[in-house]
Amino acid sequence: FASYYGDHMVLQKKPSGAVLWGHGAPGAVVTVTLSGAGGLIVMEKTAQVKGPSATWTTVLDPMDQGGPYALTAEQGLENVTLQDIYFGDVWLCSGQSNMAMTLLQVANASQELAAATRYPYVRIFAAAPARSDVELEDLEKISLPWSIPTAAENLGHGNFTYFSAVCWLLGRSLYEALGSPIGLVEVAWGGTPIEAWSSRRALQACGLPKDMGRVGPQSSLWHGACFNPKPAFTSPHQHLSGPQMLSVLWNAMIHPLLNMTLRGVAWYQGESPFLSPRAEKPPLSHRALTPSFWGTGEANAFLHTDQYNCTFPALIADWRRAFHTGSAGQTEPLLPFGFVQLSTYRHQRADDSFARLRWHQTADLGVVPNARMPSTFMAVAMDLGDEHSPYGSIHPRDKQNVAHRLLLGARAVAYGDKDLVFQGPYPTRAILEVTRGLLNVTYSQELICRQRDAQAFEVRDEHSSPESWEGEGNTDGGLCPPQVCCSSQVSPCRWLPVPVVAVGSRTVTLALSGCRTLVLGLRYAWAEWPCEYQACPLYNPQGLPAPPFL
Repeated sequence: FASYYGDHMVLQKKPSGAVLWGHGAPGAVVTVTLSGAGGLIVMEKTAQVKGPSATWTTVLDPMDQGGPYALTAEQGLENVTLQDIYFGDVWLCSGQSNMAMTLLQVANASQELAAATRYPYVRIFAAAPARSDVELEDLEKISLPWSIPTAAENLGHGNFTYFSAVCWLLGRSLYEALGSPIGLVEVAWGGTPIEAWSSRRALQACGLPKDMGRVGPQSSLWHGACFNPKPAFTSPHQHLSGPQMLSVLWNAMIHPLLNMTLRGVAWYQGESPFLSPRAEKPPLSHRALTPSFWGTGEANAFLHTDQYNCTFPALIADWRRAFHTGSAGQTEPLLPFGFVQLSTYRHQRADDSFARLRWHQTADLGVVPNARMPSTFMAVAMDLGDEHSPYGSIHPRDKQNVAHRLLLGARAVAYGDKDLVFQGPYPTRAILEVTRGLLNVTYSQELICRQRDAQAFEVRDEHSSPESWEGEGNTDGGLCPPQVCCSSQVSPCRWLPVPVVAVGSRTVTLALSGCRTLVLGLRYAWAEWPCEYQACPLYNPQGLPAPPFL
């Protein structure tokens, strides 16, 4: 069998068929037998070993959930048998160091580790970090073969090793909700940008690579509604290396898994490429530029930020096509894809790269699923900051709420629970009362106001002048409409906070003070650290925060 098949594994249950593959002598015939209790043969398949790869592939008939089964591959006089196989749902978990954080590192770690043994039908597997300049057929190395969860040995092996806390907590919750065996596959590497996880095909869809090896200070010309057409990274001396390079993790860690039949994907990625304790050391030039980064968290808040609204949807679409094709059509074309929106890093920061990346994670539409990102779901995490995390504030320890919010999205989007509320309230319209100087914002759900933060809402109005937006452009190279702000100054244009004067059942009323003219811009929670722990201004009755919007 290929490297990632083994004792204790979970294979995808019906309606899909599980794909099996492995190696053999070219031209030989491999017989695969699935047997149940007492050796009773349930299914038998044959496959021919094809050259020059010397691999064989077969697809099992769709199976009901359950087990245990034995799986035997036989070629001539040789045979290999895998034991304790179950059929259930298989989820792939990928990303950076927040995905790689183990159960040992989260809040209430000892309790979580002790509870793990109560879930023998949630099985775990972790690929080892690896990179390659070419697409590999099989994994080079495995950190954790398929295993039954045990406390410290498998789930808390060490910091940023295995097993992923977010992945485990999501899988455990799925098991509790569905009653089906769950297989979890961790494929993560701290400090890596989305470009490393993307195929060349996906990058080309976004016009990359264009001088992709360079990294430098972010441009400050981005003003919220339009994007600076100039390259964001221009320093000639700062180069990405190792696992940050184009497609190297796609090649070594994703491409080998494409034959696997999956039920869904969970993704946690996006902070800084050099904020991770497991990232390879950055070039000296970058360490000199940002000494506080090294040894602390995660990737694209500082790297190609304003391309993420293309690179992320492109990665999702490309992974879906690749897994669907690789599994002979068994993985569904719109493979459910859940992700965690960026949490927090620092309280005070001059630029808005984190806020922009949160927005770009939704393809600039604020909520998912949407037209550009169908069959996706998002866990908002901007209210789960952890300033005193021993692993750096970029690595908050509350992964339980992250997993719970992912679970709600998975149940609604992947499993079709239409009555489940899985996302927070989002604005549907804003009406200006010019004479009273008020702006009434209507939301999609009932609102719970946890605090009236005077900084949460910001507006712009028509006071800005062409000088404040000259040089900004859209993707066509043309100029955007004038940027707007509520300011007594004509230039430069600035966003200014507006206070909340009332919160109704589904409305928020903002006082515009001296800004009585036509308001053309409004944003919410547009900050790297928008609120303290679980204390953002707006939630729904289910406790889900209103996501940031522009």
